[in-house]
Amino acid sequence: MDSFLGLLRIRVKRGLNLAVRDLGSSDPYVVITMGNQKLKTRVVKKNCNPVWNEELTLSISDLNVPINLTVFDKDTFTVDDKMGEAGIDLQPYIASLKMGLQNLPKGCVVSRVQPSQNNCLADESCIVWDDGKLHQDMILRLRNVESGEVTIQIEWIDVPGCRGLKTEGTG
Repeated sequence: MDSFLGLLRIRVKRGLNLAVRDLGSSDPYVVITMGNQKLKTRVVKKNCNPVWNEELTLSISDLNVPINLTVFDKDTFTVDDKMGEAGIDLQPYIASLKMGLQNLPKGCVVSRVQPSQNNCLADESCIVWDDGKLHQDMILRLRNVESGEVTIQIEWIDVPGCRGLKTEGTG
């Protein structure tokens, strides 16, 4: 527990304009990997604009280990086809968490992250205070594929007995 910082909840909301990998459609699912952790959503049959609305939770011990999201097309008789991938950049969100903010109005935007060559954002991403917690909504543009975006939301969960994140001004 000493090296464990906390949990990161990733809500995989939906896909948009995902690539067609079967006859006219695809059967997509999302895999999130971080180090040796691997989490999957359910398969949505015959849909290039799937809605998953599933929460996947990673245990975080090193903030520098990359988090990758990959979309696959489920195939019955062959290896599942890759439908693109994206990296999830935690650094702006972690920087906002470390500010140690409290008692902000609901819906207060703490920070805005712009799309750049260094991230997979398809649009501006806001880090928002909501009911005592910070969350960040992201629309990730998939790489290595002709089209596709996946909408996610991330939220940090502090776990009692864990090291946690040090806020600014604490040692």
